Amino acid sequence: MSDIYTYTVELPKSSIALSDLKDKTLLFVNVASKCGLTPQYKDLQALHEKHGDKGLVIIGFPCNQFKAQEPGTDDEVLQFCQLNYGVTFPIAKKADVNGPETQPIWRYLKENSQPPVENIDWNFSKFLVKDGKITWFPARSTKVADVEAAL
Repeated sequence: MSDIYTYTVELPKSSIALSDLKDKTLLFVNVASKCGLTPQYKDLQALHEKHGDKGLVIIGFPCNQFKAQEPGTDDEVLQFCQLNYGVTFPIAKKADVNGPETQPIWRYLKENSQPPVENIDWNFSKFLVKDGKITWFPARSTKVADVEAAL
């Protein structure tokens, strides 16, 4: 695929064509419900509320690859996010972000980030796509506030 906007994100009950979001700033986050970083949902929701009307689109991708910290079904994950953190930004279907089954959109993000990323380090890693540039924010060293500063 030639650019990020050729992908479609599958949600539990619908989908998002990224081609419809070409004029937006995108934030892709691999998320998990049973992780020490799970409270970042609160920060992500605040970021969504503060910058969503200014063109920021956050998409969470549940991932069970890191110590099986996202064991639920797609619907269970969505319900958890909404009930516990009031999440209103899109939550995609579960996805692998590393290894042979890496979801294509995550492969694209890793390969086209500057510098490229070989492997996602943990839950709540983030890729910010702004003006065609892809920036990676590793989960363990970067807070949501750093993403906001890059906006």
